[in-house]
Amino acid sequence: MFATLLGGLPPPPSPDGRQATPEAEVEAVIRAQEEAGLDPGTDGRRSNPDTPAVERWRFAAGLTDLAVKQSLTGPFTAAARDGGRGEKDREIVERLRVEVEALATVGCPLIEIEESEAHRIGADEAARARFRDLHAALADGLAGVHLSLSIVGGSADTAGAETILAPGYSSFAFDLIAGPDNWRLAALVPGDRGVIAGALSARERADEAKEILLWAAHYAASTGSRGRLRVGLGAAGGYEALPWDVALRKLRRLGEAARLAEMPAGPDLARRLDPRAVSIRTAALGHEAPPPPNKRPRPPRGPA
Repeated sequence: MFATLLGGLPPPPSPDGRQATPEAEVEAVIRAQEEAGLDPGTDGRRSNPDTPAVERWRFAAGLTDLAVKQSLTGPFTAAARDGGRGEKDREIVERLRVEVEALATVGCPLIEIEESEAHRIGADEAARARFRDLHAALADGLAGVHLSLSIVGGSADTAGAETILAPGYSSFAFDLIAGPDNWRLAALVPGDRGVIAGALSARERADEAKEILLWAAHYAASTGSRGRLRVGLGAAGGYEALPWDVALRKLRRLGEAARLAEMPAGPDLARRLDPRAVSIRTAALGHEAPPPPNKRPRPPRGPA
């Protein structure tokens, strides 16, 4: 089980109050992820977007021993931003594929293709076919690289698993807060591929209960007999709009939940959870609910 950021982070505060350089901001977000226990890490999209992806990844990866992934805008979303008429689809895919191949060549361990417009496909057969064709052209023949398809911004399940679960991807990440029906897609991901459950909201005052995150992690692990090794917890969309201290709090909660999800069911795990969560999941967790604080369990009664 692991935890990772899906999306970006806000600008970290500068110690001297001045505008920090992009390099200093990247280092700050890398250190924040290290401290929170997230892995793989990301540059938090604090790098100059005009800098080639390979250079951005190399700089971030050089700052840490974490595995560092690189996020790229998906072809369907890029086409939609370009007007969505389809004339430049081939150009968009070719440009993106060049970036993917360059990242793979320099050793980037995970390349995240983010589609923030997939929830708009719905029952539109032309849009479904376009999504499939774009991703088939991007992933076709790629070897030795872990491609992850990230669906954020809303529920894309109405487009159908045959559209979204494109071949060639080793894992799929889903925003499960803006798009709760993405659970239907997550449950259909083949068991030999990874699932990242984007279950920690980007809203400042949203519920951050670790018990909810554990449920999401274990449910994802149960689908397709996937197991915990192929499951991660993620942010539900980026945290760019949050204050820095709130974003840090959410990163720490993600890391904590991933560590708890690695623990076997039993008293040690139960002590770290809200007792109300333990009591309603006693059978599923496979242990007895702990006694109330400061009270010893009653001894069994003998015969009357």
